[in-house]
Amino acid sequence: MFKGQAFGHSGTRVGEVVFNTAMTGYQEALTDPSYTEQILIMTTAHVGNTGINYEDPESQSCTVSGFIARKFTKIPSNHRSQKNLEDYLRQEEIPALEGIDTRALVRHLRDKGAMKGALSTDGTPIEELHNLINKWPGMSGRALAQEVEIEDSKIVNNPQNPSLKVNLIDGGCKTNIPRLLISANCFVRQIPISASPEAWKKDCDLVFFSNGPGDPAALSAIIDNIKTLHGKIPLVGICLGHQLLALSLGAKSFKLPFGHRGLNHPVIDHTSGRVEISSQNHGFCIDESSLKACGAEITHHNLNDNTVAGFWHKDLNIMGIQFHPEAAPGPHDSQHLLVERFLSIVKNDSLKSD
Repeated sequence: MFKGQAFGHSGTRVGEVVFNTAMTGYQEALTDPSYTEQILIMTTAHVGNTGINYEDPESQSCTVSGFIARKFTKIPSNHRSQKNLEDYLRQEEIPALEGIDTRALVRHLRDKGAMKGALSTDGTPIEELHNLINKWPGMSGRALAQEVEIEDSKIVNNPQNPSLKVNLIDGGCKTNIPRLLISANCFVRQIPISASPEAWKKDCDLVFFSNGPGDPAALSAIIDNIKTLHGKIPLVGICLGHQLLALSLGAKSFKLPFGHRGLNHPVIDHTSGRVEISSQNHGFCIDESSLKACGAEITHHNLNDNTVAGFWHKDLNIMGIQFHPEAAPGPHDSQHLLVERFLSIVKNDSLKSD
């Protein structure tokens, strides 16, 4: 048990306790739907210095279950700040904790793995917190993407002469994904992940599966729907989308001990031979041997632990990236994967059919 000082909303929340090694980008992390039902620890010592603004959120609401840092700043100092962090957390009803030894807590998670936890700032008795933790089902086997999907399909961008028509399948999509597709002059239609495969592929050149929370293997109906699109239209995916595409091919997924979350993860791109620094946020990964057995080529590896970070199935024209080339926050080393390589497989598909 770690004791500290209450910050933000007064309440009690339960979730999977995870850590992020980034030194910046806390607002984007707080609003990333992939953190649904997780209590997020920032390893950097001071959080809140730049406040909160209304331009940087990656979704419409704060999606974490709780927030922890060594020290929160109540008085921000940034020309873009429109609200301080504590007022924002209160508005979003997110309890937070400061004044604890976050290095010790992170070492504990590194040794024991991500685990169930409760964060309480309202005086809930210890016994009741234990009961809440024991009742919470955990992250394995959880199908959470439908809980954070867009409610209804919508056209996000409709240029007069689009470079491509992209249907973006939303299972917890970050805002920067459509923003970058717009920058590439794409027609973009955002569609809930729970929609039919017919709706997914309607009037488009490319089906793009977004990031999202939870266990990919729990989305069996979604995986079955993806299988019906194999060989009919180019498919790409990021993070959860990458995992779902791999599972639809017959690969297997597994849970990482404490996940990959931060802005400084090196990956090697075997296509170019370049090493790129990437933004990552995932707790599950794809088993390499099972993916290769499906006929896929491994295009990227995480250089920290050699796990699969990307693949391409050339015959079916399916491509996935485990990390976040759209960043937000994070480095832009891999942004070309989203605005260039993903979009280029449509051309490959047209050449294949000639």
